[in-house]
Amino acid sequence: MTSQGTNLFCFGLGFTGSALVRALQAGGWTVAGTCREKVHQDLWGRAGVCAYRFDGKSASPEIGQALAKASHVLVTIPPHKEDGDVVLRYFRGDLARDSGLRWLGYLSTTGVYGNRDGEWVDESSELRPVFDHQKRRAEAELQWLDLYRGHGAPVHVFRLAGIYGSGRNLLERVGRGVAKRIDQPGLVFNRIHVDDVVQTLAASMEGPHPGAIYNVVDDVPAAPAEAVAFACELLDVDAPPLVPLDDAGLSEMGRGFYLTNKKVRNRKIKEELGVTLRYPDYRSGLRSLLENERKG
Repeated sequence: MTSQGTNLFCFGLGFTGSALVRALQAGGWTVAGTCREKVHQDLWGRAGVCAYRFDGKSASPEIGQALAKASHVLVTIPPHKEDGDVVLRYFRGDLARDSGLRWLGYLSTTGVYGNRDGEWVDESSELRPVFDHQKRRAEAELQWLDLYRGHGAPVHVFRLAGIYGSGRNLLERVGRGVAKRIDQPGLVFNRIHVDDVVQTLAASMEGPHPGAIYNVVDDVPAAPAEAVAFACELLDVDAPPLVPLDDAGLSEMGRGFYLTNKKVRNRKIKEELGVTLRYPDYRSGLRSLLENERKG
């Protein structure tokens, strides 16, 4: 994505934020953002990104000053258990001002749809979050959209499925011996390659629709045990045995994946943003990751 005179501020230079930053830097963008640790701040500085430390407990005035220069803002930080959405808590006023901000993206999750017993949902479907972390996400979405409705901030909400890519995927988990096949008959969910997240965000930045909500998911919801078995097949190793969910030792968030069964439609990113997924299913995504790894 190339553009002149554009400036991104990214709250949360993590897996997805980093991928977008690299793509924009290649197009000549100026980028700043936040991270939690000084070592990451230093690393980003060497990569040409002005990074500010932000732990959600306090915020330096420098962040507000950097925000005032931004034409685009991406928020990847999830709401905190105790403090809610910390970006809104500290920077709502900065983002509500008429400052020339052209685009603001908030990364949410398809978990806000809750459990649908395997039925399809789209962006118009009712939100039915089950777990506390899903409820916090749904509440944060409402707060961000209120910033659009009440102050005209150019907010866009992106509901992402399970994100994978280089360094974070089933092949890597199988290789480390930590992948699990959980016995949950009938369960399916979507995934999304980080490259397809980046191209969706870039398409929205080029053609903003303030107030819009987008599902960012692949075309083929699939059983998680099936995906693990395929990763093992690609690596020519035996698949781990099926284990009951209650014996898997998962966190609340991890259990949420296995207790909220749904299929999520992605028609809107294709029709409104013109997105053609590079990796429309987990099989094409994992094959590509393995090929790139073998190429070195």
